[in-house]
Amino acid sequence: MLDLCAIQIGWWHEVIHVSDELFSAVDALLARVTQDPLPEPGERKRLREAAGLSQDQVAKVLETRREAVGNWEAGRTEPRQPKRAAYARLLEGLAARYPAPPEASTAREPEPEPPASVVAPVTSPVPPVRAPGTASTSRRPGVKKAVAKTAARKLATASPPVDPRFVNGPLGVLDGDATVYCVGGLVLDCPARTIPALVDWALTEAGLGAPRLHRAGKDSDPLIVITAAAAERLGLPAVLEDRRGLRLPEDHKVVKQISKARWQLTRRGFGPWARVYRPAQAGQRQCVQLAVLPWGALDSRTWGDTDQLPPAELAAVLGTYAQRVITPRGSSAVCGLELMTALRPPTRAVRDEATGTWVPGPVPGSLTEAVDPAPPEAPGEHPLVATLFPRGHQRTPGEVLDEEAYEWIRDPQLLTDSECARRWAVGIDVNTAFLAAANRLVVGLSAPVHVKDPVFDKAVPGSWLVDLSGIELDPRLPSPFTPHGTRPTGPAWYATPTVAYAAELIDTYQLPGSIAPLEGWIRTESGPYLDPWYKHLADAYKATMADLGVASGISEVDFLAAMETHKQNDPGMAAVLSAIKSTVKGGIGKLRERPQGAAHKYGESWPALKRPTWRPDIRAAVIATARANMHRKVLKTALASQPDPTPTGHLMLGNDALIPIALLSDCAVYLSHGPSPLDVLPHTPDGKPAPGTFRLGVSPGMVKHEGTQELLWAVQMLDQGHNPARHIKGTDAADGGE
Repeated sequence: MLDLCAIQIGWWHEVIHVSDELFSAVDALLARVTQDPLPEPGERKRLREAAGLSQDQVAKVLETRREAVGNWEAGRTEPRQPKRAAYARLLEGLAARYPAPPEASTAREPEPEPPASVVAPVTSPVPPVRAPGTASTSRRPGVKKAVAKTAARKLATASPPVDPRFVNGPLGVLDGDATVYCVGGLVLDCPARTIPALVDWALTEAGLGAPRLHRAGKDSDPLIVITAAAAERLGLPAVLEDRRGLRLPEDHKVVKQISKARWQLTRRGFGPWARVYRPAQAGQRQCVQLAVLPWGALDSRTWGDTDQLPPAELAAVLGTYAQRVITPRGSSAVCGLELMTALRPPTRAVRDEATGTWVPGPVPGSLTEAVDPAPPEAPGEHPLVATLFPRGHQRTPGEVLDEEAYEWIRDPQLLTDSECARRWAVGIDVNTAFLAAANRLVVGLSAPVHVKDPVFDKAVPGSWLVDLSGIELDPRLPSPFTPHGTRPTGPAWYATPTVAYAAELIDTYQLPGSIAPLEGWIRTESGPYLDPWYKHLADAYKATMADLGVASGISEVDFLAAMETHKQNDPGMAAVLSAIKSTVKGGIGKLRERPQGAAHKYGESWPALKRPTWRPDIRAAVIATARANMHRKVLKTALASQPDPTPTGHLMLGNDALIPIALLSDCAVYLSHGPSPLDVLPHTPDGKPAPGTFRLGVSPGMVKHEGTQELLWAVQMLDQGHNPARHIKGTDAADGGE
């Protein structure tokens, strides 16, 4: 009997592709549904409609056709195994949440089937999941519910189908009056007065959480955001005394309560972002994320003054971010990195043919294990560097990979008379430049392999020691090979995108020179690891911009006008936009996370090195691609702005060529006769942007207006050695781009 049960379980998992976390749950499911019949056809339809689900949604989950679901509900056909067991499980769960009314009327005309993209109306929220024998805690808040109606409407329009397990959304904001504000304006009552009771409530009764983004991944844990008043109610201090460690001491009463209730904290302890959990039982996760607002959980550099919003509005803002990006679980940088893993989990359940058991196996295209970097890729604190160089040694370009964003200004002595006759300095900024660089970027998935005298291949990700100093460009242009824009003086380490761009320049413009690496550290396994991350965040960015009144496809004039006021249209959505940008930048930065805190000693390892996603080579590839993209646009813009084509064999431009005077990451400053980007960017005779040049628009990789200042201001900046791109919009620009 045990052997037969094991065969059933293995067969079931192979069909529906579930992860090993659900083995126990599926075992129990099979034991139950093999005995219980399905509800009557009419009841099947009633349960689905009560949950606000469409036939398309059910069909997608069960991996069948919509017509099949319709036939099951009409009684024309019956599902066969294994879909019958899964369908029975769904109906059983819906029946527990939506019991039949005492006197159900059959005379009323059924409502039209909603499309798959429509969710349950926010004005009639689905009752929360609750433990057997407990009373419902949902209530209609009236006035409170109307506070966030605008953001709730936007969220409902763009939301994916509601998962029956998480009917109340991904998160809730707990206030001091025991009220929890959720997305869509829903308000719940939470009687908990301690952290353990709050965690229990969140897992058993709140109906909070979010479904996994990849079938081999994990569902997002419920997030409870704790306001200052709620913190006081729960016995938390108003301020953390440990300003360095940012956590409660081990002897604090709340920490003791958690331990006494047999809950655990991660090694970060109880800080602004605390994770309270128990080991999984029967394949079910037991974990709740807590964000304590008075302790600075929402960084003002990312979220602005969002933590000062009323709870209902805060729930709408954070809920929109959770729905479009990921449920917040720390800083925006943490979210950016967690999103990579959520979209490409490292492992999945695979069957061991030798034993017949299910074991973790790698997910194709994912980062599956932590690997050591190549010596030039390792940051200065890495143990590998400590074994190669004495402490305090300044590594040369031939010893370290230095792929960073641009920070360059032109020598003011190289300004031409034509440029000095222009009145304005106009800054343009590339939308989410690092995100655009991640699109279709092939990166290494395996450990580096050292090679001597390799033949360069742009399809092979890695680091290359090569001399690019012989490639000569117009001295007014920045070098594409260094962050500071000065020409290299000898062999140096470069990521594949930089060397590929050097080869492109040589081939396109027939420049003298060749690409002959002296050595390399290459990855033999590669793939577009960041592609799902790019698409997910690009969609989130464009959807949020559209909510702010800046849609794709509008004219350049309309785009510039919309950008003038877009952040004032909806401050909540502006905060979501800021968080999305920070998620991009921070996620790329986390790929080379440095040691945290003063306790780290030179040459010692640190926790981030154990992550499969600690990959400084991928960070270098993204930044190198962004810098090459910027230089390519700069060069194409310069060539398009001069009347005569540049002779082949060199890249010396005419005096009237449009060349920037400063670059800072994704911002370029040009001298112009007019104050608008339309006065400076080249166009074709029919009014379209010149091919290959900067294009105004909302999509990642396109540009927007960063700011305008007068010529004298810009020249004074250059004379004083300051970067005009940092100050072009009147405030200091953020280093490192978006």
